[in-house]
Amino acid sequence: MSYKNILITGGAGFIGSHLVRHLATKYPERQIVILDKLSYAGNLENIADALELDNVTFIEGDITDAATVERIFAEREIDGVMHLAAESHVDRSISAPMVFAHNNIIGTLTLLEAARKAWSGDYTSKRFHHISTDEVYGALPLDGGQFSELSRYDPHSPYSASKASSDHFVRAYHDTYGLPTVITNCSNNYGENQYPEKLIPLFIYNIVNRRPLPVYGTGCNVRDWLYVGDHVRALDEVFHRGGVGQTYNIGGENEWSNIELVRRLIRIVDEELGRTAGESESLICYVEDRAGHDLRYAIDSTKLRTELGWSPTMPFDEGLRRTVRWYLANVGWAERSIAKG
Repeated sequence: MSYKNILITGGAGFIGSHLVRHLATKYPERQIVILDKLSYAGNLENIADALELDNVTFIEGDITDAATVERIFAEREIDGVMHLAAESHVDRSISAPMVFAHNNIIGTLTLLEAARKAWSGDYTSKRFHHISTDEVYGALPLDGGQFSELSRYDPHSPYSASKASSDHFVRAYHDTYGLPTVITNCSNNYGENQYPEKLIPLFIYNIVNRRPLPVYGTGCNVRDWLYVGDHVRALDEVFHRGGVGQTYNIGGENEWSNIELVRRLIRIVDEELGRTAGESESLICYVEDRAGHDLRYAIDSTKLRTELGWSPTMPFDEGLRRTVRWYLANVGWAERSIAKG
């Protein structure tokens, strides 16, 4: 399918900015419309280069504002949606669950309604792609297993519950109204431009500034890590070639415990800064575990690999080093982002 006018929500955020850049340069004949309310995690610096392109338009606005969303669909003749805008930090969801419910659930529902009204049952060459998370599936034991598209939903945090609810609304709009939807659930992303509240950019910043590295519990919790560039390629494939009404899991097949990841980051940052090997290990401190902290996530991407031919290509050490070097070269960006949040 070829979509002429693509609305990307959350396009000034971490994954969204990479997606905007990828689509705008790969498909110069398409019009890319970004809708972002520029919350603490949204940053125009992330898309400064993309905004210089003739086929990229930025609109500051809130996905929960129905009038704004409906106007964009009408004026921009939107025929494709890639919905990334969301509150995404688990710790923040624990302290402010209502914010997550409003933005993630009502925001998604507002977009679905706008698409349904604007497309008026004519779904030819239309697509609504909802980008979600593996956290909707709950937790896995340390000794094995992976989440598939058939895994039971079992969210344990307000964040994952809000994303699970929005997933269900997307499926309901397909089943009830025939809206041409597709859902992707991805594992933990890392890479350039990620707001420094997440583990990797936060710990890079703390290592550089010799600040404590607070590790939850014993550090045994395991995550599957996916480089953002690999994720964006997968989103491109699913948006254009995925089956209507289908779900695709996107994983890096790259599992590391939190403490293993922290030690790898320490090694790389210390090397890049010319410090003694392991010098920053003393910064590690163990803190009380997070409420409802899922033990392990792991994604089975077999469906995506076999149906659409996608696979991750970024080796983890190379991706980590590339990420570290970006943050070391963009200390000002990190400090401005932190000040904003």
